[in-house]
Formats: sequence, structure tokens, C-alpha cells
Amino acid sequence: MVGVAVAAAALSGRFLIGAWNAFKARPPVPRMSRFHLGGFQPVMTRREAALVLDIKENAAMDKIKEAHRRVMVANHPDTGGSHYLASKINEAKDLLTRQTSASGTAL
Repeated sequence: MVGVAVAAAALSGRFLIGAWNAFKARPPVPRMSRFHLGGFQPVMTRREAALVLDIKENAAMDKIKEAHRRVMVANHPDTGGSHYLASKINEAKDLLTRQTSASGTAL
């Protein structure tokens, strides 16, 4: 009886070691990150502003305001956020609203 238990333990250990080695050898799967990696550009572009607010570049005015509010609540300096990030968030909103409102005028 003891011999069967030892054989079963050895067989399961061999299987587990093989499974662990196969797991370690698998190719890495690239994962999409929700966040933009890297710093800010010297002059904010429309693309960067959309990345900061996590919206599309051609988003409507109400979506821009809603995204600004959502991101600003999470990063407001009064609640422990960074003054620098708050200024970049405001700059992104200003850039997108200025270009959105300017492109929508008939004059």
C-alpha cells in the first residue's frame, strides 16, 4: 500500500513539474494597457488631450465635459491629486473644447 502511495506521489510530482515548466516557457502575451505609457509632449496635441481624458479625438462637447469631470474628480489637488496633472487635465479640456467649438461655428 505504501509503495502505491509513493508511486502516485512521484507521478503527480513529475506531472506538476512538467506543467510548471510548460507554464514558464509559454510566450508572453502582450496586454493592452488602459493607460498611456510615457510623459507629456512639450506642446499638447489633440491626440494627447484625448488620451489624457480617455476619449476619442472627435468626441462631442458633452462627452469632453463629462470626461473632464470624471478625471478631475480622481486627480483634484484638494483631494490629494497633483497640481501638475490637474493643469494638464484642464489644458486637455481647453484644447478639445476650443477646437470643437471653433470647428462647429458658421462664422
